[in-house]
Amino acid sequence: MTAQTAHPLFPPPAEAASFYVGPVMHARMKPVTHRFSYKVFSILLDLTRLEAATQTSSLFSVNRFNLLSFYERDHGTRDGSPLQDYARDLFTQAGLNLDGGRMMLLCYPRFFGYVFDPLSVYFGYSKDGELVGVLYEVRNTFGEAHTYVEPVKPGDLSPSGLRQEREKLFYVSPFNPVAMRYFFRVRPPTNALSVRILVKDIEGPVLAATFHGEKQALNSQNLIKLCLTIPFLTLKIIVSIHVEALWLWAKGMRLIPRPAPPPKASFPSKANRPR
Repeated sequence: MTAQTAHPLFPPPAEAASFYVGPVMHARMKPVTHRFSYKVFSILLDLTRLEAATQTSSLFSVNRFNLLSFYERDHGTRDGSPLQDYARDLFTQAGLNLDGGRMMLLCYPRFFGYVFDPLSVYFGYSKDGELVGVLYEVRNTFGEAHTYVEPVKPGDLSPSGLRQEREKLFYVSPFNPVAMRYFFRVRPPTNALSVRILVKDIEGPVLAATFHGEKQALNSQNLIKLCLTIPFLTLKIIVSIHVEALWLWAKGMRLIPRPAPPPKASFPSKANRPR
């Protein structure tokens, strides 16, 4: 057993479910500048312990309606089948074996039955708590989704976090072409987490999106407080997306035609996969 395996840099949180609360920020660098930020809360769920997650609060449920809820059919194959099986299958296709390790999902919850989740992140761990792979599940406002499967290769993970990159394949913003590249900078979940995506074209950075969240227990007290201080969370997200799009259009940005979507998931080239 290696020292890294015995003492993982970012072991998964012990809880079956937690809140992560903090700001989301988007900044566009070109061809026009534009920036906005607002406060949100996400949930981090252990997909191997969903029954325990639903017992954290009487106001939170898994696969059934509540004030806040999580439905497996909102992710993956979107047919309600177990998400941990879906995620493990993608990691297996990428040459990874989690060997019974935990699978954590960072996403937005449904609020009174409604959700729009632009990015959900799956963290796959070995049975020793070592982060071995990440799935970046991206959704656009046209009802399409794509998952980027990223094994954690030697050198990707350091005390400052996880650094990965991938060719952009999926149409998201109507103002951006597909021919770009993602640079992911992630602090895996502990008492805090952060996700930063820098999007570049051949001439340099185009835009950046970040989320930084501090962990809070998922219980009824915190749930009520968050719903009061950040009301209508998921409606706020979809409205903000369209309002900011109108601002960009007013600043002179024009729509780029949407191409046919790629396959539901993509993998690194074989030359970059772990052996």
